[in-house]
Amino acid sequence: MGRLQRTLSNVSEMTGVDNGRVVVVGGSIDYPTQPAIVGLAALRTGSDHVRTLVTEHIYEIVASQSPDLLASRYSGERFTADTIEQVTEWSEWADVLVIGPGLVDADSDAICEAIDATDVPVVVDALAIKPALEADLSNAVLTPSGSEDGPIYDAYDSLEAFTEETGAVITLTGEVDEIVTAGERLTNETGTSALAVAGTGDTLAGITASLLGQGLDRQEAAELAAWILGKSGELATAEYGPGMVATDVIDRIPKTIR
Repeated sequence: MGRLQRTLSNVSEMTGVDNGRVVVVGGSIDYPTQPAIVGLAALRTGSDHVRTLVTEHIYEIVASQSPDLLASRYSGERFTADTIEQVTEWSEWADVLVIGPGLVDADSDAICEAIDATDVPVVVDALAIKPALEADLSNAVLTPSGSEDGPIYDAYDSLEAFTEETGAVITLTGEVDEIVTAGERLTNETGTSALAVAGTGDTLAGITASLLGQGLDRQEAAELAAWILGKSGELATAEYGPGMVATDVIDRIPKTIR
């Protein structure tokens, strides 16, 4: 924990400096609030600005989640090649791109093209993970749950082999969160079983993106994000028990960092 503690101290001292901008591409009619959860987690971790880019059909829902979130829309019900130009433009504005949370029925080729078209670090989450395996992931952190890592095993046999061959970093969430990087597995020491509640995966994606935007390298960001999520979950569980929800965890991120 010593190295992570030093990194955490550096993050907590960044008040007043440029803490980065994050753009979140995700959401769908069935899962409209996932981009907002990601965005709020990034803001609580210290990001200066977070913008969601969502289909016009859920724009008002997402935009109404918080006055602190910026929101933009694209036409149509699903993410297609027509949206790539907007993703590229907002990626030029941002320091980090998050793609995938709640992004149901997206065009697989469009996800790959969007990732390949950006020069900033990318957090690939949830439904974008499988199609993203065809993209350049050398500047990416993937955040699958234990039910979302199957396509990686199918294509590479192991998470270790995947990280060695692609250069990607993985944060695998489950009963015990693990970080896989350069062919090695690291185990996170914080957390609680209550973090199985919906939305905590989106919270992890937002924390990770914020840390990347604040200048941490991908392994540092992945390790520290898992630690922050787990510790914030412990604080929320101590207060709410099994009734804890993802926004309770998000609200405790600043206390964890302090």
